[in-house]
Amino acid sequence: MKISATSSGGFAGLSEHYEIDTQVHPQGRAVEAALAHAGLFAQLQESVQPVGADLRRWQIVVESPEGRSSMTFIEDGSAASAPWQALVAHLRQQG
Repeated sequence: MKISATSSGGFAGLSEHYEIDTQVHPQGRAVEAALAHAGLFAQLQESVQPVGADLRRWQIVVESPEGRSSMTFIEDGSAASAPWQALVAHLRQQG
């Protein structure tokens, strides 16, 4: 499974990109387990879109043998985006 996170927007307009292939990364299975435990796979294809042009927008893409799924969220500190922000933080640490 490949998981990528790409940001755009925000106050400074900076972008970030992180990617992990869970089949080859030493922590890959743990990342998959954390996603499944948090129920994030069930939330793919949903979008969390609060208003705010200066907020950073993330696109998460998961590619697996079953297909490709994606979702977007705004990094606004809300409870709805918290699991996704935790995933991005985890990907930052692995990169």
